[in-house]
Formats: sequence, C-alpha cells, structure tokens
Amino acid sequence: MTHREAMDLVARHGGTSTQHVSRTTTLLVVGEEGWPLESNGQPSLKWQDANELTRQGHPLRTINESDWLHLVGLDETRHDIHQAYTPAMLSQLLGVTVHVIRRWARAGLITPTRQVHRLLYFSFQEVAGARKLSELLAAGVPRSEIEKSLGQLAPLFRDGDRTLDQLEMLAHDARVVFRDERGLIEPASGQRLLGFDEDALPAKDDADVEFRSPLPMTNWSPERPHKYWGFRDWFDQGRQLLEEDAAEESIEAFRMCLMECPDEAEAHFHLAEALYRCGRTRAALERYHAAVEHDHNYIESWTQLGCLHAELGELEPALEAFEVALRVHPGFPDAHWHKGEILHQLDRTEEAIPHWERYLTFDSRGPWAETARQRLAQLALNTNEA
Repeated sequence: MTHREAMDLVARHGGTSTQHVSRTTTLLVVGEEGWPLESNGQPSLKWQDANELTRQGHPLRTINESDWLHLVGLDETRHDIHQAYTPAMLSQLLGVTVHVIRRWARAGLITPTRQVHRLLYFSFQEVAGARKLSELLAAGVPRSEIEKSLGQLAPLFRDGDRTLDQLEMLAHDARVVFRDERGLIEPASGQRLLGFDEDALPAKDDADVEFRSPLPMTNWSPERPHKYWGFRDWFDQGRQLLEEDAAEESIEAFRMCLMECPDEAEAHFHLAEALYRCGRTRAALERYHAAVEHDHNYIESWTQLGCLHAELGELEPALEAFEVALRVHPGFPDAHWHKGEILHQLDRTEEAIPHWERYLTFDSRGPWAETARQRLAQLALNTNEA
C-alpha cells in the first residue's frame, strides 16, 4: 500500500500517524521493500531517531511491516508480502531487468523459493534486498559500513544471515576485474577501467583484488572461434555477452553452441532473446518456437511468443500462446495478466475479467496489479451506469 493508505488505516484504527519520529511517537513501522538503509549505508534516519529515544527510556516500539499488518488485522496482506514472484513481476515491482534477476539467480545471489518446469519464483524481500545492497556498493559505500548497519537492523528481520551472504557475494564480485584485448573491465558495473599501467596494478595476492577471466583465456571473437570449445563454453560465452549488452556478438556464440546441441531448448531461448534485442523480431519468434518444440513446457518461451505476437499486432496467435502457457502452468501469473490484456484488446473484456481477478490473487501492489484494478473498477462503473 502507499504511505497515504497506511496513514488512513492507522486513523481508522484510532491512531495518529506522523511524518517524523518524535517524543510523541509510540510505534515505528519499518517497510520491507529491501533493507531500510540510506544512500550512505546507514540505517534510516527515522530508525536512528527511534533507537536513540528507546535508549533514553522512551516507550517506543519498532516493528516490521508484516507484524504491523498483523496488528491491524490484515493477515491476508501480511501473507502477500511473503509470497513468491516471477522474474517479470519482480522486474515491474523493483525496476530491475529480468536479465539481471536471472543473472543473480545463476550466481547464487538470490535463491528461488520454488520452480515450475523452467520457471523460477523468488521472494520479493530477497531480490529487493539484493538490489539495495548492489546499489550501495555501486555507489562506493564500504562493505564494512553496510555490514555494521545490517547488524543493527537484524533483530527486525528474519533473513539477516542470508543478506550477509548476499553482501559477501556482491562485495566480492565488485572487486573482481578481468582483462580482454582492450584492457580491464569491472563486471559488477560493466565499466571499463582506464588509466592503469602494468606497474600500477595491485599484485595478484592483494587481499582486495583478484584478477581472473570469466572463461578460459582465449583470443575468441565471432570471426575467430575457439576450436576447443564445446556447447557449455559457447553457451556461457553467449550469456555473458548478452548480459554485457553485446547482443549482436552473443548471437554467433549461441549459434555455435546449437551446432553442438541443436535440440537444447534453453540455447534457442537465449538466441531468441539476443535476436529480439537486435531488432530482429521475426527471427526471434522462430527461435522461441524452436524452444517450445524441444521443450513443450518451456513456459517463459510461450509467454515471450505471446508478447512478440502482440507487439506485432497479431492478437489471435498471441492469445493462443498465452493459453498454452496456462495449460502447462494454470497458476502462471504473467500469462493470466497478458491473456486478460489480449482479450481486452479483442473486445472480449468479459472473458478477461477472471484473468485479471486471478492475477490479483498473486500480486496486489505492482503496476500490473494497479492496471488490473483500474480495468475492473471501470467495468463495474460501466455496469452500474447501464
């Protein structure tokens, strides 16, 4: 909910809400969208003020959002906070691209709560926390400062140990650089490091810096393929290039790995992603089709097929793709959302209603959820006016 909605809820339960912590404050509620840390890595200013008042003996409690929802009787909403989200839903909620979410999952930075076929579901808090930690480290906040703050906030949250693991992996990644033919790259940000000469670089045994290549050192390029590489080498190279926004170069790598294993659905899926990012939508459609031909239950491929057909104005094929996705996984939130939108565009809005309603059982606060609520509200208004 928004802050205004939370303040109204407090008023309905006989309380008074304020924008700032003062000696009249009796309860501070800490939100659960990531860790409540300022841009300098310190705990939020309101938390610091509340902590100081508590230290002075003031009767002020600090609780997390989930426990507050329990106090005001919204246990259903409290449960929603801890439900699982698809990468696309998290992308909408957190402003993190699906590609980043997938990369974090492969690196072990975030752990799926469950998996349906190839589709991963994640905890909102874990991904939101990783995003916050990543932003702080990228802004140059020392790891020791973040770790100290997390230690202070740990009593409020149940996943403190997991967050420290995330911080360890992110901080380690931020110190790793690797060399290509043009110099050094810092993979956490993708930025090239300039102005170093060999004598100025830290020694390899320096505790703060590790030099490595993400793959075996090679003079690989699309024009000079590595004669010793197999499927896994080419596949990893393609994913890495795609993550570095080198989609055109990644296409050749994925084609090479498919020469080794032409029936590997995931390679077709990633090749489709690369082709689409290069503006070759029709070619991407064919590769998504190849992915589902080799793995009929590849839910995300069916969803991407639907989205691309919709983008091209081909609404009936789009609808068919989303219907297949829902036959494979009837509880797939993304497919319910997209199918509802396609039906709406086809002037079959009455058929869209159950899909929007079903989506809202999975997500109550994201942009898609807000659109679904607006659509349903407008329909109800039109019905009443009629």
